Amino acid sequence: MQTSRFGRICFSAVILFALSHCTYAQAQSAIEHEQTLALPNHPGELAWTAPGFKITQNSAKPGGGEIGVRAQDASGRIGLLGFLFLFPEEAPMTSAKCRDGVLGPEKKAVATYRELSSSESPRSGGISVATVSYSVTGSDHMVHYSLRSFVASGDICGDLEIYSSEPIHSEDAGIQPILASYRLDPGHKPDFADVSKYAEVLFRTQQYKDAALLYEQALGMVPADGAPFPSAKLARRIVTDQAGMAYGISGQYGKARAIFEAGVATDPEYPMYYYNLACADAGENKLEAAKAHLEQAFAHKAGINPGEPLPDPTKDDSFLPYKGNTGFWGALQRMQAGN
Repeated sequence: MQTSRFGRICFSAVILFALSHCTYAQAQSAIEHEQTLALPNHPGELAWTAPGFKITQNSAKPGGGEIGVRAQDASGRIGLLGFLFLFPEEAPMTSAKCRDGVLGPEKKAVATYRELSSSESPRSGGISVATVSYSVTGSDHMVHYSLRSFVASGDICGDLEIYSSEPIHSEDAGIQPILASYRLDPGHKPDFADVSKYAEVLFRTQQYKDAALLYEQALGMVPADGAPFPSAKLARRIVTDQAGMAYGISGQYGKARAIFEAGVATDPEYPMYYYNLACADAGENKLEAAKAHLEQAFAHKAGINPGEPLPDPTKDDSFLPYKGNTGFWGALQRMQAGN
């Protein structure tokens, strides 16, 4: 298999800018507001609030069927896992059916599983919350406690797990507000923020091909205000760059080129589109085209986003393989020196 030379450094400035401005880039960030999970092509939104917790990891599966998040409280005593996923083989779902379908195999597989309590509570909207508390003794011989709450409707299910190495209860001060806010809105329709968030999680976990498809989908959904970005223009720029980057890293240079050329056609003052086209050129060994696009990028450097530096091509993975080409490399050095 041929390894793509579409360098990630090409887009490092764009990524950092996106992560600093985008509300769905949450790794290692505090959950200050309501946390939501949604799938990109299926109705439904899982939501809860968890004050004092920080997100440490996001996950998503290709195909748009599952998204998850891991968080930790400030003391490090309590962890949290939240998942929204499709469960079509058990449809039509109820919360209790989801709970039993998920935990049934776990009970059989884990000899030390010990159920402590189980309940189901009605909520407004007709979707109940099915909760189970249990303990498991790990390979470290320590007892680990979990409190899991399930909500479900149709073929979609939410699973919120709160866990600790110490006994925990639903009425604990740090847990009760989370459970009280926990809910599923089965009628929520995926929007730009949902699709972009799912794509970003796929990208961060190096699932570039699937991320590219969703970024491209998101480009057709940008709202008039660009939310969660400060403006629609900024949203299009960042999502276009991410889409093209994902296509490029996965070796789909033609798709990457088409994305960036469309960006140039609608926003010709933005230099990163030209820079990214140069990356695609380099990936296909088209050095004259790469040099021309880099010249255009530097000529339009005044159009860069605030706080976003134009990358140094002499330090870019896309161009480093051609360091031995004195004519090409000299041109890159001159461009960078004049920047």
